[in-house]
Amino acid sequence: MKSLDRKLLRDIRALKTQVASIALVIACGIAAFIGSFSTHESLLFSREQYYDSARFAHLFATVKRAPATLAEALRAIPGVQEVETRVTRDAQLSIEGVLPPMIARLTGVDFERPPSVNRLTLSSGRWPAPGARGEAAVNQRFLEARRLKLGERLTVLVNGKLEHMTLVGTALSPEYIYATRGGGMPDDEWFAALWMDGKALAAAFNMEGAFNSVVVRLARGASLEPAVEALDRALEPYGGFGAVRREDQVSHKILSQEINQQRVWGMFLPAVFLFVAGFILNVVLHRQVNAQRGEIAALKALGYEDRVIARHYLKFAACIAALGVAAGAALGWWLGTAMTGLYTEFFHFPRFNFLVRPWVVATGAGVALAAAFGGTLAAIRGVVRLRAAEALRPPAPAEFRPLVVERLGYASVFTPAQRMILRNLERKPVRAAVTVLGIAGSVAILLAGTFWSDAVEYFMDVQFNQVQRAGVIVGFAEPVESGVTRELARLPGVKAAEASRTIPVRLRAGHRSYRTALTGLSDEARLQRILDPELGESRPLPGGVVLTTRLASRLGLAPGDTVIAEMLEGKRVKAEVRVAGTVREMAGMNAYMRLPELNRLAREGDVVSVAGLLAERAEEPRLLARLKEIPAAAIVIVNRTLLDTFRATTARNIIFFTTILTLFAATIAVGVVYNNARIQLAERAWELASLRVLGFTRGEVSVLLLGELALEIALAIPLGFLAGYGLCAALIALMMHEEVIEFPLIIFPPTYLYAGAVVAAAGVLSALIVRNRIDNLDLVAVLKTRE
Repeated sequence: MKSLDRKLLRDIRALKTQVASIALVIACGIAAFIGSFSTHESLLFSREQYYDSARFAHLFATVKRAPATLAEALRAIPGVQEVETRVTRDAQLSIEGVLPPMIARLTGVDFERPPSVNRLTLSSGRWPAPGARGEAAVNQRFLEARRLKLGERLTVLVNGKLEHMTLVGTALSPEYIYATRGGGMPDDEWFAALWMDGKALAAAFNMEGAFNSVVVRLARGASLEPAVEALDRALEPYGGFGAVRREDQVSHKILSQEINQQRVWGMFLPAVFLFVAGFILNVVLHRQVNAQRGEIAALKALGYEDRVIARHYLKFAACIAALGVAAGAALGWWLGTAMTGLYTEFFHFPRFNFLVRPWVVATGAGVALAAAFGGTLAAIRGVVRLRAAEALRPPAPAEFRPLVVERLGYASVFTPAQRMILRNLERKPVRAAVTVLGIAGSVAILLAGTFWSDAVEYFMDVQFNQVQRAGVIVGFAEPVESGVTRELARLPGVKAAEASRTIPVRLRAGHRSYRTALTGLSDEARLQRILDPELGESRPLPGGVVLTTRLASRLGLAPGDTVIAEMLEGKRVKAEVRVAGTVREMAGMNAYMRLPELNRLAREGDVVSVAGLLAERAEEPRLLARLKEIPAAAIVIVNRTLLDTFRATTARNIIFFTTILTLFAATIAVGVVYNNARIQLAERAWELASLRVLGFTRGEVSVLLLGELALEIALAIPLGFLAGYGLCAALIALMMHEEVIEFPLIIFPPTYLYAGAVVAAAGVLSALIVRNRIDNLDLVAVLKTRE
């Protein structure tokens, strides 16, 4: 073994605790990088593999009623490879012992000829028998969430008649990787996808020889837009609602957004850790190099070249980085496995394999080495360039001068010990500043990981308690007269009833278009309100449409412009409408009009399609029982049940990520505070030992060193709050720019308190470790080695 390698091992042993703390910071960064990007790659791989094997469609379209013979014309569209027509309807679903009704999406399938597009995967049981009207296969997650067993019966409101369905199998579909009725919230307990015999379902809805849903798979390399336009033209005479691209299909969209969020996390979080690791290495090696000036001079005198000496210290950094990468790879594998385990509760694949790509580990290791070498080179380049004779001289003493407060005449305000603390900070401002920034970074990371629970809770409170005040939502199969509200108001426990009209519409502005819903609200609406994130209320304006700001931006519209509204139901009116205003809503790409004006635009009478009910909680069971008996009430939603399910589903995720980020943030804080304290102790050991000899107690000596750290932590925490707020804003901008939901930047005071307390506790722990070293200083040995 070469002499420099033996010196390297001695240095590592002498600084083993500091080496371990730096390696842990690097390990956290590598773990975050590997865990996030491996989860990203696993989701992406599982999605693409499933899409290919299941022949997932590129286009989805619904239609009022089209003849089955139209399928051949659709297959003739240029670029179309496969077409599958079917009957699909949403209906009320009831389970014995569960009072609130659920939603079932019924899809007809010819089980003798499995579909060529959106192929189903049988998970358990069997497929419904051909021609069997009372049998169905259900999506697996609904069966698990409801703790049902095969052979149990459900009650479904099919075309106004109650039908009993026996569950004979469970299935997976690429359309329902993320099972939701369309609102973006996980609905495993309240939404079921049911597949039954196609002929039986068609007969139940009087759709023999017809279809109302079509899925299309395009040939590789086919142009998407011409196919969309041709499909819309073919379906328009039959009441087509407009084609939906794969990118806008609800399950695919939510899955893609989650994949993108993992990529963002994989870039943001490790960057902070590796920056801090580079800084700590810089400070530690700067101290190490200065302490070894004499050894470096001797090496130069013996003929060692500058590059050999530099390589020696780079090896020191490489050893630390290697330890961090090794620990980080193992921790990243565990973290990625745990994260993919959490995702299996939301995303349902036939096979969901966790993958650690070699390029992910190699990239993480390369970035860690780069950060370590960057900090090392900055520390050693000055001393390595010194000539041997110059390196033998001790470094020039610091320039002593009065403090700023002393020069301003405020010296008497501070005690001598406080002035000593301030003097040391003022003489080494760069180190103090970077220490403060490192600790602030740990606060920022903790805020960035924990503020989501605040933002989601605020969003849910606003949407379900202030925007949508109705506790029960009733959706009608067809538009009904507005007088239905008087009938609903007489139902048990109903305190208020309001109705609105929702029409699917395609808005066009030049070459831009967007499919959404045009909602008509009455002037007296109180149960459904339009609120911005600051809770400012807006109302539909006379003589035009009010758009959400995101929708207006997507269409390139401003108040006063005109937009073409193509209604996709009823008389399918196409009309030019003035944009009367915009509103910044948190949820949806929405468009609003006054209810009377919307009905006039649609050339219909005084009709509504949705009703909201505010009911007494004690009377809710009787109300729901009555609603189940109303044939026109196709869908009944109890908002409270959705909210409870969402909170229960996300609670585990929030606890997991909060715990992980708390440990990571504490690691950064301990790494920064402990290493800074150890370096200061090494540099000021002679000074502290002299004070002990002069009669200062251990506590008084500790205050001089630990008081400086306490001041740095006190400065870092509020700075971390500001940095964390900015990091949260950046994350929202990066993660939510494609989403129809705008989570507000809300951080509640307890979250700030938690972040500050975690970092302060980590600092206290580090201080106690260093205090123990101060108490056990060998005064004689320290004083002898000063010179």
